[in-house]
Formats: sequence, structure tokens, C-alpha cells
Amino acid sequence: MAEGETAGQGRYGADDHAAAAELAHRAGQVLRELQGGDLEGKALGAEGDRRSHELLLGLLAERFPEDRVRSEEDDQAEELADAAGRVWIIDPLDGTREYSERRTDWAVHVALAVDGAPRVGAVALPGLDLVLDTGSPPTLPVRPAVPRLVVSRTRPPEFVPFVAERLGAETVPMGSAGAKISAVVRGEAEVYVHAGGQYEWDSCAPVAVALATGLHASRIDGSPLRYARPDPWLPDLIVCHPDLAGDVLAAVRDSGLLGDG
Repeated sequence: MAEGETAGQGRYGADDHAAAAELAHRAGQVLRELQGGDLEGKALGAEGDRRSHELLLGLLAERFPEDRVRSEEDDQAEELADAAGRVWIIDPLDGTREYSERRTDWAVHVALAVDGAPRVGAVALPGLDLVLDTGSPPTLPVRPAVPRLVVSRTRPPEFVPFVAERLGAETVPMGSAGAKISAVVRGEAEVYVHAGGQYEWDSCAPVAVALATGLHASRIDGSPLRYARPDPWLPDLIVCHPDLAGDVLAAVRDSGLLGDG
């Protein structure tokens, strides 16, 4: 595992990248098959969450028995003692609403935080037959003249018009957090800003892929994103094209978001 930067339990490498991509893909296949069946609405979403969670936990326990795992489908109140070493952070079905509506903007997240840093990640986008991963990250997209700001399709935050105007950006509505960050990774958008709070499993895998691609990813005050903390709540984040990072951070500052926190 030559890629690992720290010793002992903090090591990571090619095997981890490959495992993340494989597990995300396998869970995505299971979810696609289930989505093609007879279940509808909330029942479909609940069963998808359950099956993907059980599959991923079983595979991780088999392959990495000494590693800790944090999953959306476990008790959200359960805390980790510390961020040291290796912690897998998974979202078995990111975008349950979109999945239950048989849309394509949902995802499976499999990430590995090493000493709190998002080092390894894979985001399966089964509706697009695509897996984005840190083992073979995409090429940094070319920045267009008019940036695109990806926003929630159901609950766009109040700061969006201000930030979009400051950047001269168009807004692109989309579903899950993984789909939004993946849109930036794929060059379908250039900016994602979230300040309404998420959990670590909502962003760890796509942030790992974004960083591997060469994108900017940080808290809204510009500080690094850290994971596997005792409390899984993550208040805010920015993922954007690196050429826009300064402008995005300035727009967020001037919007008053930092003062609200």
C-alpha cells in the first residue's frame, strides 16, 4: 500500500481505492435491480436503504475486519471516540427520495477517512451506469465562461440568488448531495455550496473524488473538511472549480453566511 502517508492503521493505498469502487458498484447494481421491481414510493426507498446497507457492511467486515465503519443507516447518535486511523464512511443510498421516484440523480457513497482526511472514495451513479472514484479520478474539467451553480431541486437555500448573482452563474437544480458534487466533478456544474447542514456520509466519498480530481473542497470559511469526528454532523461545505474558489469564498462571506454560524 505504497500510497499511504501515515503509519500503522493510518495507511491506505490502491487496494482501498479498488475496494471502494467495487463495493459502490455492487451496491448500485442491487439498487437498480430493486428499482426495476414492484415496490413503490417509501417502501421502495426503505428497502433500498436496507439492502444496500447490509451488503456494504457485510463486504467491509469481510475485507477490512479491523476498520471502523460509519453508515447513514446505523444509529445516527452513535459517536466515534476519535478520528485516528481508518474509518469507512458510507451512504448506502444517497437520495432516497429521488430513488423512490425512479429518477437517476441518486448515488451510493463508499469512502475511507484516514486520520480524519477523506483519502479514498467512490460514488456510484447507477442511473448513469457510472462510478467516479479516487483510484482513477476524472480529468479536471475546463471552466466555462458562465459558471453553473448546482442547487437543491426541492429546497434551494436563501443565499443562492446572492451567490449566483455575484458569480454571474446559472443555477442547475439537482437531487442528492452526491449527484450535486458529482456534477461538479464531471464538469456539468462548477460550484456547489451547502450551508444547511449534512451528515458526513452525505459528502465524504464525493469530496474525496473531488479532491482527487483537483477541485477545491472546503468548509464555507475555507478551512479543510474533516471526517470521522465524534459527531457526524457537518454544517457546511463548498466544492468548486479551483479557478473559482476565491470568488466563491468571497461571495459566501459577503452573503452573511459566516456571520450566521
